[in-house]
Amino acid sequence: MFYYLLKYVVLGPLLRLMFRPRIEGLEHIPETGAAIVAGNHLSFSDHFLMPAIIKRRITFLAKAEYFTGPGLRGRLTATFFRSAGQIPVDRSGREAGRAAIREGLGVLTKGELLGIYPEGTRSHDGRLYKGKVGVAAMALKAQVPVIPCAMIGTFEAQPPGQKVPNFQKVSIRFGAPLDFSRYAGMENEKAVLRAVTDEIMYAILGLSGQEYVDKYAAVVKAEEAERAAAASRRKFPRMPLS
Repeated sequence: MFYYLLKYVVLGPLLRLMFRPRIEGLEHIPETGAAIVAGNHLSFSDHFLMPAIIKRRITFLAKAEYFTGPGLRGRLTATFFRSAGQIPVDRSGREAGRAAIREGLGVLTKGELLGIYPEGTRSHDGRLYKGKVGVAAMALKAQVPVIPCAMIGTFEAQPPGQKVPNFQKVSIRFGAPLDFSRYAGMENEKAVLRAVTDEIMYAILGLSGQEYVDKYAAVVKAEEAERAAAASRRKFPRMPLS
């Protein structure tokens, strides 16, 4: 109930007013049955803008930190995300990937739409990064199509760290469903998972026109942070104790 109140009365109209989204390929979203919508992730607003323009309910896997904040604000945030169709997934530890797959398969087995960002995190510089293979594992195990999606302009509308989005036109493009039935029964083969994931990422790339980086976003972020820290140490070396 609250999901549709947000979608049609509260959040949806506000997002359409702020971003005036241009929608392409909406006919590729199936009217019934399970499917995965896999998109690039450029902005915090992506979590809500895509669900606002899709007629069917879509459930996203979201980082657990959105659901574990302290105090009243944390509880309100968690309630909001759950009401908006988000499922918390712990991204830390060795079991994180398996937990995400279990949660995603739970949505798909009910015949629903599952939204996922294969990059695993928001792009910090607007480029498209290497996808994680969880999306492939879910698509093959559930035997469902994958609809690629590209968010265009949301990075500029709400860059990382900016809490209030800018009023700016954006585009959302959906591509034709990708069928991976030829890989049935091969969901445990690493090479197959990598090939399926890369095919999904290149379909997103074709829609978005972003620069592609064949490395995981989290790895690049860590490398850049280390370089920045090293540069700071060179600029401000520690003085020897007297």
